[in-house]
Amino acid sequence: MEIEELYSQYKKLMLMLAYQMTGTWSDAEDAVQDVFLKVYNVNPAGLAEEPKAYLCKMVVNRCRDLYKSARRRREYYVGEWLPEPIPTAESDPLHFIVRDELLSYAVLIMLEKLSPAERAVFVLREALGIEYGGIAEILGKSEVSCRKLFSRAKGKMGISAEEPDIAESDQEMWVRRFLSALAQDNTEQVISMLADDVVLISDGGGKVFAAVRPISQRDAVSKFLFGSFHKLYQQAEVQIEISRINGQTGIIFRVGEQVDSVALFHSSGHLIRSIYLIRNPDKLGHFNPSKSSEGR
Repeated sequence: MEIEELYSQYKKLMLMLAYQMTGTWSDAEDAVQDVFLKVYNVNPAGLAEEPKAYLCKMVVNRCRDLYKSARRRREYYVGEWLPEPIPTAESDPLHFIVRDELLSYAVLIMLEKLSPAERAVFVLREALGIEYGGIAEILGKSEVSCRKLFSRAKGKMGISAEEPDIAESDQEMWVRRFLSALAQDNTEQVISMLADDVVLISDGGGKVFAAVRPISQRDAVSKFLFGSFHKLYQQAEVQIEISRINGQTGIIFRVGEQVDSVALFHSSGHLIRSIYLIRNPDKLGHFNPSKSSEGR
């Protein structure tokens, strides 16, 4: 198969894999470009036999290197680091990136708890549906070792049977109800939608205002939300848009033409367990019209 055909056939799959491995879209694009450039220059013999497995192996190895260096850089990151959110509305070119709920923002955050090897096994198995035998070949490990890594990954991520989440068809209505309660200063309503141990994590990257540490407990979270909401509304040309982000319902806050922040939730039992507020401008480029239309 020609390199151009391989690129056309597997580019999206490799981007999905790389994004889930790194949590950063720019790193994912760099990894995929590096891999296909190497394939173009070298044209390795093994590529012709099983191109999908071979490309997965190259992307995983490249992402593991990127992930290690990224973790070192994050030691100097100001405040909490959150993955880069991706718009996934049907009309957006990036909607292909979603595979069921496995790309949910909460899962991306839980993946940060894993070692590079555990993360690779989990993503290959759960997100791409590759059998353990195939994962073993890709990672150069035994099948038994891969099963152990997968089991350990699930344990670290705390994946268990939770109470039923809000049905996808009801998510938008539920988010609108939450926003309405905030806009009306209805503290009782807001608190009733938060779990006792709710956690809010915000990421400003040291470039805009954000809580440096996670905020926990619903009274503290409620106060932070009302304070941030009122501060936002003091600005002119504020727009609030409910949209599909990382395969779930999220909120985009715009001030004029610029995206100010993106909010995502993790809920179970009809209560918000976690709120993720992404404000670092470097992570919001895909929500700005000029960026979203570039080269994708």
